[in-house]
Amino acid sequence: MQIAIVLFDRFTALDAVGPYETLGRLPDARTVFVAERTGPVRTDTGALAITADRTLDEVPSPDIVVVPGGPGQTPQMENGTLLEWLRTADATSTWTTSVCTGSLLLAAAGLLRGRRATSHWLALDHLRRYGAEPTGERVVTDGKYVTAAGVSSGIDMGLTLLGRIAGDEHAQAVQLLTEYDPQPPYDAGSPRKAPAHLVEEFRSKSRFTLTQTR
Repeated sequence: MQIAIVLFDRFTALDAVGPYETLGRLPDARTVFVAERTGPVRTDTGALAITADRTLDEVPSPDIVVVPGGPGQTPQMENGTLLEWLRTADATSTWTTSVCTGSLLLAAAGLLRGRRATSHWLALDHLRRYGAEPTGERVVTDGKYVTAAGVSSGIDMGLTLLGRIAGDEHAQAVQLLTEYDPQPPYDAGSPRKAPAHLVEEFRSKSRFTLTQTR
C-alpha cells in the first residue's frame, strides 16, 4: 500500500507529520512525500523542511492520499497542477484524506461536493463555497473521504483510518507506542472552550475573515 503525503510551500508541519506517525504505521505500507518538485519543502515557520522524494507526476495512483493545510494552502487553491493531480489520484485511491485546511484543497478540486467534511475552525464555513457540508467534528468520514479538523487532529485521523484498515488492536498498539494520551494543561483547544476574546482576536486576523470582508 502506498501512502502519498502532499507537500507545498508553507504547509503546517504537524498536519503532515501527525498522519505520518500514525497512519504511516500500516503494515506493509510505504509512505512517500510528494510535491511538484523534489527536494526540501519549507513549513509555515520557515525553520523546518521536509524532503519531497517524488514529484506528483511520479506518484499518479497512491492508495491513500493525505493533504495537509497551513498558510500556504491559500495560493494552492488556484494551482491547476496540484488540483488536477488530486482529481487523478482520487480516481483510483482507496482513501482520500486531509488535515486542517487541506480539506479546502480537496473541495477546490471538486472532490467534496455533497459530502460532509471538516477543517480548521477558522476555515470551516469556506467549505460551503465548494458544495461541501461543513461539520465541527474532529474527524469526519464520508465514503472514502476522511477529513480532520485543525492541525493536531491529523493524529486522530491517522488512528481512525488505521483502525479501519488494520483493525482496532493495531491502531491501539500504535497509540500506545506513540504514547498518544492527551492531557493538555489548558482546556482551550476549540472555539467553544477557549476564552472568547482569543477566539475573536484570531477570527478577526484570519486570512479567511479578511477574504470575506474584501
